[in-house]
Amino acid sequence: MTRTKIVAGNWKLHKLYHEGIDLAEEICSSMAAGIRTRSGEIPKVVLAPPYHLLNAVAGITAGVTGVYTAAQNAAAEISGAFTGEVSAQMIASAGAGYVIIGHSERRTLFGEDDAVLSRKLVLSLEAGLIPIYCIGEVLAQRLANAHFEVVLQQLKSGVFHLEEEAVARIVIAYEPVWAIGTGHTATPDQAEEMHAFIRRCFAERYHQAVADNLTILYGGSCKPDNAAELFSQPDVDGGLIGGASLKAADFLAIVKSV
Repeated sequence: MTRTKIVAGNWKLHKLYHEGIDLAEEICSSMAAGIRTRSGEIPKVVLAPPYHLLNAVAGITAGVTGVYTAAQNAAAEISGAFTGEVSAQMIASAGAGYVIIGHSERRTLFGEDDAVLSRKLVLSLEAGLIPIYCIGEVLAQRLANAHFEVVLQQLKSGVFHLEEEAVARIVIAYEPVWAIGTGHTATPDQAEEMHAFIRRCFAERYHQAVADNLTILYGGSCKPDNAAELFSQPDVDGGLIGGASLKAADFLAIVKSV
């Protein structure tokens, strides 16, 4: 089993240019100084700034062991008359190696469905990026006990058309949408239950080795005070961090908790 542990920081719509540079430099300086996980390993860290910072942050992370840059989204087109969009190829040309696809905010606020996200996923892979593909249920679906069905359908519609070789190049992020920015957090048992379910889905669609090697991140209000307990679950391979990624000290504390 070669499962990669990752902590990704999604800065969302935050940080002016100079603020983002300062944050990236502080994180990278600490990483270069030798931050290790609880098991003594060099963690893999991914920083996802807004587009105006993408190339600059990619330059800062270049050469720092274990630190990479991601875009927060990619267009569902390669090029053309799509004002305001940024393609996966453009993202790669700016120096990023990762891209977040299907974040819950893209699904709920911008109406991106599984068909659009599936196309974004394919284009990102074709551009040589590593997609962090987000899935998860909203509160009503959780309360209706439909969360497993919802997540499975998101995988079937968005991911399971991929060949095994492509699946080996993606990361999955489970977002309990009801626990993002609400102050609520899924319990470690709830997180593990869903992560284990997702892994079983990949084993059934492909085979066990694919599932065993798949990195699955937790993306629901992970903070320094709950990260270690969440990350100690056997099927939780790190986190997609929102608000806590905007302060270097908080983010680095989470990184150390892996």
